[in-house]
Amino acid sequence: MIEYNQADNKMVLKLVYYGPALSGKTTNLLQLHELLAREGRGDLMVLDTRDDRTIYFDLLPFFLTAPSGLRIKIKVFTVPGQVRHDATRKAVLQRADGVAFIADSQLSETGNNVASFANLEKNLALVGLDIADIPLVIQFNKRDLPQVVGEAEISRVWQPTGIPIQLASALSGEGVLETFSILAARTFGQLDEKWHLERDHGLHLEDFLRQLTVRN
Repeated sequence: MIEYNQADNKMVLKLVYYGPALSGKTTNLLQLHELLAREGRGDLMVLDTRDDRTIYFDLLPFFLTAPSGLRIKIKVFTVPGQVRHDATRKAVLQRADGVAFIADSQLSETGNNVASFANLEKNLALVGLDIADIPLVIQFNKRDLPQVVGEAEISRVWQPTGIPIQLASALSGEGVLETFSILAARTFGQLDEKWHLERDHGLHLEDFLRQLTVRN
């Protein structure tokens, strides 16, 4: 749910990394923070919850400015994955503009992935968001480990949904920036549909992504 102050010509977007415990959400954000140019992102902030952490950072602490003068700021969050932190997950999901679901590729974690995705759908509904409408990408993380779900099986299950899939090994940074870029592009598409970023503000997808993903 976009936070758009038309009087101030300012837009704030919220992207959330969701998924089961220990799937690599925090690793994704830490790697993303490390990969991006220092001048383009703020400091990591950590909110301690019992036995887990929620971390976030402002990706554009000083705003991306469109040719029209529209200023856009992006905040990136993780949620704690443990079942008992459901209230925190709901709170973080409020007003989310896009979600990256980080699944654990290990065969032994298939049940936890399914349960967490069902929890995401339920919590989105509880905060007034529809999983069918929100920009979403699924990352299958930990591809470097043995005993992982095969790519053919992932495609068989998820391709019919139309949700983009990214394979990753977040510990080494592989697939991290790609996942974020897919999420950012889908979020831009929804913004453009509603607020006509290209037509009214002169901001094109390529420029949006280029400014977001400047690397160190």
